[in-house]
Amino acid sequence: MHLASFSFQGHERIGTRLDDEHLVDLGAAQAALGGQPFPATMLELIQAGEAGLAQARSLLEAARETGRWRVPLSRVKWLPPVTRPGKICGVAMNNKASDARKISAPSHPMFFMKPATCLIGHQEPITIRSYFGGVHPEPELAVIIGRRTWRADPREALEAVFGYSIFNDLTGNVMRGEDMVHYYALYASADDPDVLERREQHLSYAARYKGSDGFGPMGPWLVTRDEPLDPDDLDVICRVGGEVIAEDSTRYLTYSVAEIIAFLSRFHTLEPGDIISMGTAFKPAANAKRSLHTADLQRRQGPVEVSISGLGTLSNPVVRIEEDLGDWRLPTRPAS
Repeated sequence: MHLASFSFQGHERIGTRLDDEHLVDLGAAQAALGGQPFPATMLELIQAGEAGLAQARSLLEAARETGRWRVPLSRVKWLPPVTRPGKICGVAMNNKASDARKISAPSHPMFFMKPATCLIGHQEPITIRSYFGGVHPEPELAVIIGRRTWRADPREALEAVFGYSIFNDLTGNVMRGEDMVHYYALYASADDPDVLERREQHLSYAARYKGSDGFGPMGPWLVTRDEPLDPDDLDVICRVGGEVIAEDSTRYLTYSVAEIIAFLSRFHTLEPGDIISMGTAFKPAANAKRSLHTADLQRRQGPVEVSISGLGTLSNPVVRIEEDLGDWRLPTRPAS
């Protein structure tokens, strides 16, 4: 089932794909038919589990039979499939093509967090402010968690999945460089834990360059797990202004969906509606003029399109705003 969160006639709704031009307003259908109200948000639907999906399937069938409660896709405002997830976990450098660039790296997945406020829906503009510096797209498979999960067995981890979507993990490399720190970290000595020793390190925190507002386009659909697709073998294509800049597959990700869920759930309890962005598919397309890392949205025209087989195409125009950072400091205090 292809589910969506959308706004229509001033109200936020949940729908399911009817055909190439329409979706069904599930809440309106249930209200007309009577009975238990349909969940008001995608998160509530996910929390309802199989009972909620059964209700959605029944309403879709009723809409097909009656021809009612259909909404033209051309008239909706798309929202992120899950509008307020508890957390968004981004998996870093999870592509075998990146191995050649690693000077040193752990033998386990690395991940970072993005705030829910970074999310925007399909067809909504990506706003690039001049003080962001360079920003480029990163096409990724999104995994939406369906049940509370802690220390998942990798052989059973896919049972925790509610569905899949498309995620564009926008990244500001200039902000990453600005927030880079080269310093001496303090560690307890292996020989004497009461003695501190200094170790030279480089680090950069991801909050700005990964989590700024608008840095998480997602959608258009949330495709439920019962659809016949293999999340570890999906083709991914990214276009900027119609030019293909990446043509890859999730089969080249270093760690599978099940492995990522199993690893993450040993540190964070995964809850219904949580999103995992699986890592960038960035293999350059054949005969491509540039890679996605040079597709700077400060200079390139949109739209930015990410297509994943079985999931559809996420498309967002680009809007640039000339704006400086502004005065964020308090006036200098007088010397005491």
